[in-house]
Amino acid sequence: MGLRLKTKLTLGLVFLFIVILAFGILGLVYINRLSADEGMILKDNYITLEYCNNMLKALEDMPGDTAAIHIFAHNLSLQEANITEPGEGEATRKVRVNFQEMLLNPGDTSNYKDMRRAIFVIQDLNQYAIIRKDKKAATTAASANLWLTIIVTILTVVAFTFIVNFPTIISEPIKVLREGIASISEKNYSARVHINQDDEFGDLAQAFNSMAEKLDEYDHSNLAKIMFEKTRIETIINQMKDGIIGFDENRNVLFVNVVAENLFGMKEKDMVGRYAPDVAIQNDLMRTLLQQNGKKEMKIYADGKESYFSREPITVKKDEQTIGEVIVMRNITPFHELDEAKTNFIATVSHELKTPISSIKMSARLLRDVRVGVLSQEQMDLLQSITDDAERLLKITGELLNMTQVETGNIQLKFQSTSPKEVLEYATAAVTTQAQQKNIKLQYALEAPLPPIHADPEKVSWVLINLLTNAIKYSSEGSTIDISIHTHDKMVFFSVKDHGRGIEEKYLPRIFERYFRVPGSTEKSGTGLGLAISKEFIEAQGGQIWVKSSYGAGADFGFWLKSEAV
Repeated sequence: MGLRLKTKLTLGLVFLFIVILAFGILGLVYINRLSADEGMILKDNYITLEYCNNMLKALEDMPGDTAAIHIFAHNLSLQEANITEPGEGEATRKVRVNFQEMLLNPGDTSNYKDMRRAIFVIQDLNQYAIIRKDKKAATTAASANLWLTIIVTILTVVAFTFIVNFPTIISEPIKVLREGIASISEKNYSARVHINQDDEFGDLAQAFNSMAEKLDEYDHSNLAKIMFEKTRIETIINQMKDGIIGFDENRNVLFVNVVAENLFGMKEKDMVGRYAPDVAIQNDLMRTLLQQNGKKEMKIYADGKESYFSREPITVKKDEQTIGEVIVMRNITPFHELDEAKTNFIATVSHELKTPISSIKMSARLLRDVRVGVLSQEQMDLLQSITDDAERLLKITGELLNMTQVETGNIQLKFQSTSPKEVLEYATAAVTTQAQQKNIKLQYALEAPLPPIHADPEKVSWVLINLLTNAIKYSSEGSTIDISIHTHDKMVFFSVKDHGRGIEEKYLPRIFERYFRVPGSTEKSGTGLGLAISKEFIEAQGGQIWVKSSYGAGADFGFWLKSEAV
C-alpha cells in the first residue's frame, strides 16, 4: 500500500528535522571535544609552566630577598596541587625537599642547583605533554572535519534529491487536476484524470473522474432537455403581455420578463440576484408590489398612456415548503376600458330613460282623473299595471345611475348635520304604503336623545329605504318589522329586522355583491344592485353595513355612522 500524502509530507519534514538535528549534534560533540582538549592543556600544562617560571625567577632573588622566598613557596604549593603528568610528582617532591633544606640553612646555596634541575624536569614533562595533547587535538579536529564533511556530503545529496523530487510529487498531480478542471469548465465532460498514486491525490482523481462521468451522463440525458425547456419557458414568459417577476424564498429577484422590465424601468441584469426590498428603495413599483396584499388594481404609465394592472401573487411550493413567489402584473387595461364604456353606456341610457318613464307615470296619473274620462275596471287594471311597471323601471334606472357613481368613484356626497330621527321618518313615509298593502306593522325602538350624524341625508335615507323595502318584500302579510336606532362609542347604529324566511349562512358573504340574488328567491323585480349600492354609500361616509341572519328566523340588516360629536 502506497504512502498517503500526509505521511509523505510528514516524512519529508521529519527528514529535514533529522538533517538539522544530526548536523547540530555532531558539531556540538566535536566542538566540546576540542574545547575539552584545549582546556586540559591550559589547566594541566600551561599553568604548571607558569608556576615553574615564577619559582625560577624567585630562585634568582634568593637567599637575601624574603619576598622571593614567599613567592617560591606559594608557587610550589600551587604546583603540588596541579601534578598531572607521569614523573612530575617525583620532580616536585625533590623541589620541596631541597627547598626545606634551604630554609633550614638560608646561607647554604648548594641546593639551588638541584631545585633548578628538578624545576626544569617539571617544565620538560609539561612541554612534552603540551606537544602530545596538541597532536591529539589536531587529530580530533581532523577526525571532526572528516566526519562532518562526509555527513554534510551525504545529507546534501539526500536533501538535493528531496528538493528536486518532492515538489514534483506535489505539483504534478495538481497540474493534472488543473488540466482536468479546465476541460470540465469548457464542458468537455469526457475528460478524465489519471493519477496512479495511492494517496489523497489518487482519491481526488477518482472523485473527479466520478464527477466527470456523472456530468457526462447528465449532459447527454437531461441537460439538453432542461436547457430546451428553460429556453422555451423564457420565450413564452417574454412573449406574454403581462409583467412577470420571480423571487426565491429569501425574496431575491430570480427573473424578470421584458414587459416587467418596461414597467419597472430597469433592466433584468440590474435586478436579478438583488434583494427585492433593496430594489424597492429606488423603485416605486417594486415598493408597491411588496406592500400590497391580495389582488389590487395598480395604475401604471405604460405604452404612452395610463394603464391598469392587477397584482396576482403565486406562491411556489415544494413538498409543502415555500421555495419562492411569482408575481404576475396582469394587464387589465382593455377590460378597464370596456368596463368604463359599459358604465358610461348604462349612465347614458339610464339618464335618457328617466324622462320618458316619468312622462309615462304622469300620463297614467292623468288618465286616472275623471275629468279626462271615466275608465272601465279592465282599463283601470291595465293603468295600474302600467303605473307599477313605470315605477319599477324608474327605480331600476335610479339604481343604475347610483351604480355608475360607485363604479366611476364619483359618489357625490353632501355632508351636513343630519338628525337620525328625521332620516327614519322620511324613510318610513316612503314605504308606508307598501307596508299597509301587506298589513305589516313597523315597530320602533329609538334611544333618546340621539345625536346628529355627519352624513349625506339623501344617501342615508336611500339606504334605509332600500333596507325597509327589502324587509317588507320578504316579510309575510300581517308580520312586524323591528326598527331600532341607538348609540355606542360615538357611533349611531340603524337596524332593520324582519321575521321572514331569512338567508342561509352560506350566502351571507356574498349578499352585498353586485347583481347577486339569493337562489330560490321568487322576487324578480330587483336588479341585485340595491345592497351593493347601500354598502358603497355607507362606506363612502366612513361607516359600515352588516347583515345577521339564519334560515327560518328572518334577517337583521344594519349600519352605523359616526355621530357629529366625533
